[in-house]
Amino acid sequence: MKFTKILGTAAIMGVLGAPMAHTAHAAPNGDAVMKNYADIAHAGYSDAVSTAKTLEAAVDNLIDNPSEEALKKARAAWIAARPSYQQTEVFRFGNPIVDDWEGKVNAWPLDEGLIDYVDGDLYGSESEENPAYTANVIANPELKIGSDTIDASTINADLLEQLHEIDGVDANVATGYHAIEFLLWGQDLNGTGPGAGNRPWTDYAKGDECTNANCDRRGDYLKAATDLLVSDLTWMSEQWADDGDARKNVMQDNGATGLTAEITGMGSLSYGELGGERTKLGLLLHDPEESHDCFSDNTHNSHFYDALGIQNVYLGKYTRTDGSVVEGPSLSGLVAASNADLDKEIKTKLAASVAAGQAMVDRANNGEHFDQMIAAGNEEGNAAVQKFVDALVDQTKSIEQVVGAIGLEGISFEGSDSLDNPDAIN
Repeated sequence: MKFTKILGTAAIMGVLGAPMAHTAHAAPNGDAVMKNYADIAHAGYSDAVSTAKTLEAAVDNLIDNPSEEALKKARAAWIAARPSYQQTEVFRFGNPIVDDWEGKVNAWPLDEGLIDYVDGDLYGSESEENPAYTANVIANPELKIGSDTIDASTINADLLEQLHEIDGVDANVATGYHAIEFLLWGQDLNGTGPGAGNRPWTDYAKGDECTNANCDRRGDYLKAATDLLVSDLTWMSEQWADDGDARKNVMQDNGATGLTAEITGMGSLSYGELGGERTKLGLLLHDPEESHDCFSDNTHNSHFYDALGIQNVYLGKYTRTDGSVVEGPSLSGLVAASNADLDKEIKTKLAASVAAGQAMVDRANNGEHFDQMIAAGNEEGNAAVQKFVDALVDQTKSIEQVVGAIGLEGISFEGSDSLDNPDAIN
């Protein structure tokens, strides 16, 4: 799924501007389409802030009043925070402000030995690619990473930001949802068998009840990571507000810049990211480590809401966490104005990918999670995952056709070796 250079904006003004008389349906105004696109982004990120604040309160309670029940509530709050954020991932790939920021909040996979204790037999003790593979910030107030010595005596947001992707290693994920996920669940030691991570609540206990040592520093890390997540999400929500830079960017050139971003995000998330790196790769390798929410066994939900987010922006409709709906002029309306059959085809295919994602959710709700679905020998589970991949690839082929249908050329989508060159995967 590769294209070349983007056509100049003048060529698409006829589509984005006034309605086109020769089409069966009047095209919506480009500015209106992009305003609604930005409104959906603002609503989605604002919901992510709200749910992250609920998580923050649950984390504070766990740290202040550690118990099994407090840990369960914090885990439930983390899972509840994921749907709103995952539906915003479609704003990646085409919006530079989002692309430059996203790694702070949802980077994955991670070498969790950077953060805390791990099972050495499963995880190993070193990595040629990552000097910080087992740095264990929580256990060590002073860190030696390569030739650098880092003062980690105080665990706060500044330290976490310093450690995030340290040494230029992407797997050194010190911040964001997945660092928090690891601190709440711990490693999933079950392979492709049933069960998620099972960190004991006593890892946050006070005094003699503390297990695995350093409970106070573990609480400090969890607190800093959660507060930082709220701060980062708040910043991104502000970028999509009425005077935010992300909104201003997509409104340029009568909406042409934003339309390019929207299609790029839809195609890249569909194909290379979700269809390839997050789904097909794990299926090819039958590897539970290639599971996006691997510690919590929540991958099925994250995949479903990614697919739903793609559908949201095409239809120009997003249902908020409070049940209210943000809806307005859409890319679907633009496509229908020039090619009603293509619009119908895309809507059908988007519905199919969402349904395939829902089928994985249903399997998980019945006790078979994503890491079990991709296990070698699980023919039915493998088939369910492959159906999701196939639906994403199929819808990307139709999204590609949108480019020409509304007067654009050469928008580039992210690729993935797992789809483009599976023989290279080992």
